[in-house]
Amino acid sequence: MNLLPLTAKELEYIADSMSNEDLMIKQCTAGAAICTNPQIQQVLNHQAQVHTQHYQSLLQCLQMHQSLAPTQPQS
Repeated sequence: MNLLPLTAKELEYIADSMSNEDLMIKQCTAGAAICTNPQIQQVLNHQAQVHTQHYQSLLQCLQMHQSLAPTQPQS
């Protein structure tokens, strides 16, 4: 697989997406913790797992491209 370095805009988009996924994980987990309806609690726990998988996928993408990133600041 030939990977190209990520652009600054792509890195920004991935960072924003990871931040959003992290927020969704926290919100679903918090909601499940206070929920008294077991069915809704199950859905919230499942959604927390889904968002955790999304977060991990985004992190993997960054790690795959890490070797292409410059080691020195670009001028």
